[in-house]
Amino acid sequence: MPLLTHGDRKYQLSTLVGDAAEWEALRVEHRHIGPGVQNCVRPECTELVYILSGRANVRRKGDGQMQEGVARVGTSWLVPAGTHETLLELDGSVECLLIFLPARLLEESALSDYGIDPDKCQLTYAGGFNDPTLTQIGTNLHGLLGRDVMPTDRIFADGLRTTLAAHLIGNYTVDRWRPLTRAPSLDPRRLRRVLDFIETKFGDEIALEDLAREACLSPFHFSRLFHETTGLTPHRYVIEHRIRAAQRMLVSGQSTIAEIALDTGFGSQANFARTFRKITGVTPRQYRGLPSC
Repeated sequence: MPLLTHGDRKYQLSTLVGDAAEWEALRVEHRHIGPGVQNCVRPECTELVYILSGRANVRRKGDGQMQEGVARVGTSWLVPAGTHETLLELDGSVECLLIFLPARLLEESALSDYGIDPDKCQLTYAGGFNDPTLTQIGTNLHGLLGRDVMPTDRIFADGLRTTLAAHLIGNYTVDRWRPLTRAPSLDPRRLRRVLDFIETKFGDEIALEDLAREACLSPFHFSRLFHETTGLTPHRYVIEHRIRAAQRMLVSGQSTIAEIALDTGFGSQANFARTFRKITGVTPRQYRGLPSC
């Protein structure tokens, strides 16, 4: 049975980018959400938002709990099923993945098999956090969007859904999750200069020293602050930016895979294919939907 999702109703100031992908007990949408007050609903399924790009200050209130934070690349926002959310306001635009899961992430029989008490699996209302595991899952799910469906997609998506459910239960239940104290972050103006530099130069070789120079910081301090601000190392951010650009080029079909490898800064087709598969779970040829030979 399809999930009763609420992306269109809640995010009325948004546009769906491409087509959503849906499997059993999992739906993924790529959305561009604009600034303003959104239309809050009481969700019937669990909603996880993973920010792909953009930046916005967020004010939201759920079950009487007020939260303020910054939605920026790499951050996640969790809304458990049944949350009485009464406010959601953004002062900027973001692109994100909306990942919808059932209210009950795993069946009680499965939880019992692993000695997990179902009564202790209630997820918390959490937001603005960086989690490398969620980043990896989000990147892999993003890689399934915007391309021809493959027979193995369902197997891959089922594995990601189970991994995601286990990670949420293990780290984001009411009795486990605690908000982190605010860490020093990279000044927004410096961050913008760095991101603009990456956008302009991602097809060229980019050294850590180049990015640190844009931020007017030493490589050591820049690397630390960039990671604390975005949840990704500078190198990882550049790689993921190149992969997203490559995905758009693959879908357009206007360049060969070898040309895309060079245009996105991977240097060689072999390096590009290896990195692309490591991050997305499929090869560039599979992503484009061409025959394997």
